[in-house]
Amino acid sequence: MVVVVTGDNLSIEIVVKVARTNEPVELHPDAIDRINKCRAMLESKIEAKQTIYGVNTGIGEFSEMVLTPEQVDEFQRYLIYNHSAGIGDPAPIEYVRGAMLGRINVHSKGHSACRIEITQTLVEMLNKGVTPFVCQKGSVGASGDLAPMSQIALLLMGEGQAYYKGELLEGTSAMNAAGIMIPGLKARDGLATINGSNFMTAMSAIFLYDAEKWLKQAEIAAAMSLEALKANMGPYTTKLHEIRGFSGAIRSSKAIQVMVRGGDLMEGKIQHKVQDAYSMRSTPQVIGAAHDALQYGRSQVEIELNGVGDNPIFFPDEDLVLSGANFQGTPVSLPMDMAGAAITMISVLSERRLNRLNNPALSVGLPPFLSKNAGLMSGLMLSQYTADALIVEQRILSAPASVHSIPAAADQEDFVSMGMNTAIKNFQILENACGVLGIELMAAAQALDLRDYEFGKGVNKAKEIIRKYVDFLEIDRPLYPDHTIMQELVKSGEILEEVEAEIGSLG
Repeated sequence: MVVVVTGDNLSIEIVVKVARTNEPVELHPDAIDRINKCRAMLESKIEAKQTIYGVNTGIGEFSEMVLTPEQVDEFQRYLIYNHSAGIGDPAPIEYVRGAMLGRINVHSKGHSACRIEITQTLVEMLNKGVTPFVCQKGSVGASGDLAPMSQIALLLMGEGQAYYKGELLEGTSAMNAAGIMIPGLKARDGLATINGSNFMTAMSAIFLYDAEKWLKQAEIAAAMSLEALKANMGPYTTKLHEIRGFSGAIRSSKAIQVMVRGGDLMEGKIQHKVQDAYSMRSTPQVIGAAHDALQYGRSQVEIELNGVGDNPIFFPDEDLVLSGANFQGTPVSLPMDMAGAAITMISVLSERRLNRLNNPALSVGLPPFLSKNAGLMSGLMLSQYTADALIVEQRILSAPASVHSIPAAADQEDFVSMGMNTAIKNFQILENACGVLGIELMAAAQALDLRDYEFGKGVNKAKEIIRKYVDFLEIDRPLYPDHTIMQELVKSGEILEEVEAEIGSLG
């Protein structure tokens, strides 16, 4: 289905559809009218020889330098050359496509004053599969994601490099092969393409989409471990969480209850302790807090996706130009720092349940390290080591980037968001989180196979999917293939899809 870009309709899900599954895009007619109206305003001001930042002045420290009429178009080219200053490995194609969609949506608001040809070329590049080569690193998140967005803008001049049909080509070759006219850059066009936090925002949208699915799988893993550990299910009663009032905890308690419904534990047929350890009975409160953190991140990211992140900003109806700092990435980087820390926090909770499954002093009758031949064999002892190593890396990465501003541009740009660092490290955190959760899921399935009572319908389905990929550990074997398979299984979301198909949505 075609995504019609209106300027105010982007969601995280739409970004993922365009970025990851190549959903086609078109501009709404009203957006085209707004873009043209704003451009006409700019051209009238240029003709009247009015001084406008970034149009006929330099930028940053050079903002007081006024350009001659002959230099105006030339300046846009040099602006893009100078700002194409990233470094290192290429960003994944889905990040670049998401950033392009975000910039198209900014233009659609009708406040950026670029030519319609610029926006339409970006649309055509998305639809025909021309994706600029963009270095992953180099943005400080203000004035926007200048370095990566400039590598996108190079294509508008037929320069740089781009992927097309699986090949990395020179910019002109890629555009010609796809049948896309190269629009070139005129006054304002370059700055209007690069001056926003679109790259880190697109990355954050994709991260949140995947992290929300991961969090549901954390509830699946929790439910499996709780059944294996003969948990007291009283702390998961929704009424308990409703009286406190946190929506995430209410949601999480419902998800865990749905998972164990129909099993002996939920029906009171299994003897349990009066109170379990915090890593068990605090699960709804802790996972719930992560749900709430991710929801806040989502709200901020979706505001940014549909806002005007640019400088200067043009208001055609009032014949007004305002220069400010709407490119500043902090409104996204700060909540996304919290979102990454939330995933690490839930990984720690997962590892603590893994410890209880492995430790014979805590596992309520399970064999040491879930091995029938403990002593001769070590079972899942080393699986916990692996989870611990991943978590330490996550903890290091969970230090917030948003407090690490380093001044630039001769102190003209003396506070920046460092939001790209946040976006990059969040994906590393989530990669490790899939490994940690995969190990808990594997251990929980092992523990459940060592029990002899009935489990909840959702728990049974999750175990069934795990057993498609990883066998019961009857005797010791190298576990690195199992760990890696489980990490990939969590990333795929198959367990979640199958469980929700069996018992309904987990929230």
